[in-house]
Amino acid sequence: MENELQLLFSTQGVIGFLLVLTRISGMLTAAPLFSTFPVPMQAKAILAILTTFIMYPLVVHSSTFQPPTDIIMLTIMLSKELCIGVLIGFCANLIFDAVQIAGQLVSIQMGLSMAAAMDPLTKQQSPVIGQLFTFIACMVFIQLNAHHWLFSSIYDSYKSMPLGMNFDFTTHIIPRLLYFTSQLFPVAFGIIMPIYVLLFLVDISLAFMAKMMPQMNIFMVAMPLKAGLGISLILVFIATTTIYLGHLISNTLDNLKVIFS
Repeated sequence: MENELQLLFSTQGVIGFLLVLTRISGMLTAAPLFSTFPVPMQAKAILAILTTFIMYPLVVHSSTFQPPTDIIMLTIMLSKELCIGVLIGFCANLIFDAVQIAGQLVSIQMGLSMAAAMDPLTKQQSPVIGQLFTFIACMVFIQLNAHHWLFSSIYDSYKSMPLGMNFDFTTHIIPRLLYFTSQLFPVAFGIIMPIYVLLFLVDISLAFMAKMMPQMNIFMVAMPLKAGLGISLILVFIATTTIYLGHLISNTLDNLKVIFS
């Protein structure tokens, strides 16, 4: 016990603790749920420190970390740890970006793209349908205990990118990241495809109706019809959407652990 305390308060121990804390802090800065809602910075800092106290002995025990000899090397190490943490959080947050894109596409098709409110994620105006899908995704995220998987991914990342300067970021991580990010739009369309297709068929039907009855003001009919039909379809498919989002989040976090392990 005494040797462990001496290691913790030594120069190597303090620097190693700061490096682990930096990676975890970077993940919390960009991770879903922690960055999606305005979580107080004090709460994030306390969570990062407590998580570091738990994870630091496990990381150092399986690491051959050598402390830097100058401030330049320390700055490079801290920057590397911060980038890794932010990258893990960013990849996990891609599913929420896809959900927001899906909500925006449905809002445009329903004619509700102008009905916007303040989005807590981007701090900008966002369609209310997109926020609805984001809240559903957050509830599914919590129900799956996916936040536990994020910390597990952080721990697994030390296998391929350990503390210090000995890491390889080109062999398998970059191709997997490119494929991972390329699935953003297919996932977004997969979430809202049934609703989007049915609303598109309504557009085609209204176009034929406008051609057959030119005296009808088709725009006055289309706007309330598409809005009401879109809301009804969202309510009808909300259970299926929730199940689909659960599979997407599970697959996303499984792939995340594969990328960084």
